Amino acid sequence: MSQATTSAAATHGERFAHSTEVEGAVETIVNAMAAQSAQITDVRAGREELRESYEDLMARAGAARGRGLMYPYLGSGLGNGALVELADGSVKWDMICGIGVHFFGHSDPGVVGASVRGAMSDTIMHGNLQSGFEPYEFSELLLAEAAKGSKLKHCFVAASGALVNENALKLAFQKHGAAPRVLAFKDCFMGRTVTMSQIGDSAGNRVGLPLSTLVDYMPFYDEAYAARTSPKRMIDMACEHLQSYIDRYPKQHACFIFELVQGEGGFNTAPREFFVELMKICKANDIAVWDDEVQTFGRTASMFAYDTLDVGEYVDLVTIGKMSQACATLFTEEYNPGPGLLSATFTGSGSACKAGSEIVRRLLGGGYYGEGGLIAQHHKAFREQAEALVARHPDWFPDVKAHPMSPSPVGKVGGIGGMMRFSPFGGAKDKVGKCLRACYDEGVILFSCGHGPYHVRMLPPLGVMKLEDWPRVFQAVERGLAKVAG
Repeated sequence: MSQATTSAAATHGERFAHSTEVEGAVETIVNAMAAQSAQITDVRAGREELRESYEDLMARAGAARGRGLMYPYLGSGLGNGALVELADGSVKWDMICGIGVHFFGHSDPGVVGASVRGAMSDTIMHGNLQSGFEPYEFSELLLAEAAKGSKLKHCFVAASGALVNENALKLAFQKHGAAPRVLAFKDCFMGRTVTMSQIGDSAGNRVGLPLSTLVDYMPFYDEAYAARTSPKRMIDMACEHLQSYIDRYPKQHACFIFELVQGEGGFNTAPREFFVELMKICKANDIAVWDDEVQTFGRTASMFAYDTLDVGEYVDLVTIGKMSQACATLFTEEYNPGPGLLSATFTGSGSACKAGSEIVRRLLGGGYYGEGGLIAQHHKAFREQAEALVARHPDWFPDVKAHPMSPSPVGKVGGIGGMMRFSPFGGAKDKVGKCLRACYDEGVILFSCGHGPYHVRMLPPLGVMKLEDWPRVFQAVERGLAKVAG
């Protein structure tokens, strides 16, 4: 139960939520869904009799949005794990999951059951002024795990990753006397609010926006450079770069935003020592260490990536989202703000908060983490399939350069845990775009990452995906790449 009391003196709300009628109704819904879901077992083409109505739906969606959709994707409302059915009757492997949102795939009984229970509250949305306990239960679960490897003590829930990033920025600004500058890594992505679009290192996302946020960009770890010189030289260079910003703008930086694994930037990784040395400099100069885990959360060898890299002692602020459904800003007591700084008419829906709590519990108890955990097993299976594809078709996978003048190539298969990428056709933007569409037509949904070179990105539903699914997924990938190569 989400509220404190379980005694006979329960509220009418508790009696309703836990009545045999309600429990039976939820079970009926979930069982009916599972019976239909079980019939979705493989990729299939759309049904001809649905083609015209589907095209009409797509036209209506584009007209409402003001721009056509990237993929002709409109879900039917049903799927089966890593397989999703579209409204034209087609079925595809979903290897991007709403850019990382649906870790437990499609039509998962536990997540759907929690969502239905959350939807039966007296209101749809919880908020700062009036709320049930659901957002705070979600917060408690996160904080209990977060506290094992950090000093994080408090949590504020919000409805999107961009909003929790905005809240983290406000906490940093207030704590550091409105110091106006922000440090972030080159090629970072922060969201699409006005401020987050300015911090994110993508010019296309801020065309026409006024530039009111002062951002200093740091180099991320460059594996090719480190291999050519040494990891220590790469780390020393980054530290020198950071110190030069601090010397140029003394006491002007409120925070340094760390993506421990870069998402949109290309699923770039770095050794622990790289982050530790930069974080030490931040601590010595009273700059908040903000760990952005909106995409990373839940996908590495631990629930929090800072635990995977053992840097929790340094973090002041952590933001999480995507797979958690409800999103959150976690912060230490030192960053606990004054009244009025954090508030929201909506913190999240009952469905999102209930589903988020269900997901956190399952992540912690499902054997996903550790060296031999399910996430590690899936990453190994992905690499085996991707590397075999490279070996079979070396002409599809020429060397990929970090930039045209780089003397060393980057890996053709990369990522960490549940964040996976491979790099066909030299990472050329147009060819990678064609790969995405061709693979989609062959029955597998993918996306891209990187800013040149470009990569094919996967954020699979590892909460429900089977290890034996990987060869079937890559059969569709191979068919798609063959179309582009031919």
